[in-house]
Amino acid sequence: MIVCGAIDLGGTKIEARAFDASLHTIEMKRIATPTTDFDAFMVGLCAQIDWLYAISEQADLPIGVSLAGIINPTTGIATASNIPVSGHNIGAALKARYGRNIPLVNDCMALAYSEANGGAGQDYPSVVGLIVGTGVGAGLCVGGTLPYRHSGLAVEIGHIGMSAQAVARHNLPLWSCGCGKTACMERYMSGSALTTLYELKTNETCSGKDIAARSKAGEEIAQQVLSIWEDLAAECLFAIQLTLDPACIVLGGGASLIDGLIPRLAEALRQKQFSDTGQPEILLAQHGDSSGARGMALMAMKENT
Repeated sequence: MIVCGAIDLGGTKIEARAFDASLHTIEMKRIATPTTDFDAFMVGLCAQIDWLYAISEQADLPIGVSLAGIINPTTGIATASNIPVSGHNIGAALKARYGRNIPLVNDCMALAYSEANGGAGQDYPSVVGLIVGTGVGAGLCVGGTLPYRHSGLAVEIGHIGMSAQAVARHNLPLWSCGCGKTACMERYMSGSALTTLYELKTNETCSGKDIAARSKAGEEIAQQVLSIWEDLAAECLFAIQLTLDPACIVLGGGASLIDGLIPRLAEALRQKQFSDTGQPEILLAQHGDSSGARGMALMAMKENT
C-alpha cells in the first residue's frame, strides 16, 4: 500500500516515487525537466504530483519535494542554476494549486535527513550528506532534525573556493564556475571534475566511470588522476570538518560509487588533520539514489501527523 510520495527535482529529470510503510519504493516515474520557463516547469511538476495522487487513490497523500537549489526559508523564493525557478516561490504556487502545504527542501538537506533517520547516519548525533555528482552540495542534520538556516545557503560547500595550496600542489588552473565565481570546489572534485582532470593530463575525454575502471585495471595516468581527485575531495571533507565538525559525512551521487572510494577518502582526510583530534566517519549513503526522495517522504509524513 502506498503511504507517501516524493518528488526529486533536478536539472534533467523530475522523478516521482511512491513509498510503502517501510519506505521502500513501490512505483517510480521520471519525466524530463521542462526548462523553457517557470510555467512549463510547474506543469511538469504538477503532472508528477497528480500521478502520485492518482496511483495512490489518496487525495491527501503526504508528498514532499526536494530541489537542486536554494530555498530562502523566510521568503520561500528559490534560486537554482539549471531549473527555471529562480525568483519564484514554488511552495506558494503548489499551495495555490492543491490547497495544502507541500514540503519543499534542498536535495542535499533531504539526503542528510534520510540518512540520519534510518540510514547510514542513524547512530550519529550529527550528519552531513554530501552529494558528489555533476555538481557538489551538502546538507546537515543534527539530532535527527534539520537545523535552522538563516538564508538557506548552508551547506553549499561546492561553491566555497578550493584550497589555494591544493590547486598549487597539483599545478592546476583556476577554473571558472557556472555560479560566476572562480575555483569553486565543485570544479575540482565533482564527478564531472574527474573527467576535466583526466582531459587536462591526457587531452582525452573520458567518463569518471571509465577513469575509475582504467585505474583499477592498472593504467598509470588514470591512477594518478584519481589520486589527485581524491586529494581534492578530501580538501572538501576537511573544510566540512573545520566548519561543521559532524560525527559523520555520508556520500551520495554518482561519484560516491567509485569502487573502494570510501576508505581511500577516509585516509586522505586523515592525512590533513592538525593532530590526533579524530575525524568524522566517511560513509556511503545506505539508500542510494532514492535517499533524497525518501527523506522528503519522511518529512511529508511528519508534517501530515
